[in-house]
Formats: sequence, structure tokens, C-alpha cells
Amino acid sequence: MKESFWGYWLILLGVFVVVIMMLIQNVTSNSTEDYYVIKQISEAAMVHAVDYGYYREYGELKINKEKFIEVFTRMFVETVAVTSEYEINFVAIYEAPPKVSVEITSSTNTYTIASDSTEFDMSTRVDAILEQLS
Repeated sequence: MKESFWGYWLILLGVFVVVIMMLIQNVTSNSTEDYYVIKQISEAAMVHAVDYGYYREYGELKINKEKFIEVFTRMFVETVAVTSEYEINFVAIYEAPPKVSVEITSSTNTYTIASDSTEFDMSTRVDAILEQLS
């Protein structure tokens, strides 16, 4: 009888560890995923927002601020998951030379354990500079 109780406690401990690992994995993978998504989308949006008329005339890169915001927002909405809430902050956008700073704040689900609810907010910031090779 005593050995069967140890077996029950061992199974309960295993279930508890698996639940904790799933919660931690959900939080950490969101942060890493957000970073790479923002990095790739900001780079692609900067390339799409290049003002080629200005480049032909002066030989310098310049981006269109409004077009960058539009393309970034459209690409970000197409890419991210629907399960989280995101807030996009364009911290700094310089047209010439092209530099952007984008910050994404994501809210994960609320976790409730023993009437104690916890919500994780992740903030990810990426600074990107578009260079030209001569």
C-alpha cells in the first residue's frame, strides 16, 4: 500500500513539472519568435520603402516614413499569431540615412495558479539601419 502512494506522488510530480515547463516554454518562445519576426519584417519593410527617385537624383538612400509604417504593419499582421495582443511603437524613424527603431510589446495569456493570476508582458526592440554598398 505504501509503495502505491509513492507511485501516485511520482505521477503527480511528473504532471506538475510538465505543466511548469509548458508555461515557461510558452513565454520564452514568444520572446525569441517576436525578435526574429520584427528583425526580418523591419528589414523587408525598409527595402520596400526606399525612395528610388531620390536615390537616382542624389545617389543616397532615403526611405519614405509613411510607406515604411504601412508595409511594416501589414507584414506584421500577416505574420503573428492571433492568440496574443501586440502593441507596435515606432520609436524613431529617420528617412535619410535610413534608420528605424521598432518596439513590440506583447501580452501573453493570464496564468492562474491557486487564485494567483500572473500575466507576462514582453517588450522587444529592434534597431535597423539600411546601408548601401558603393
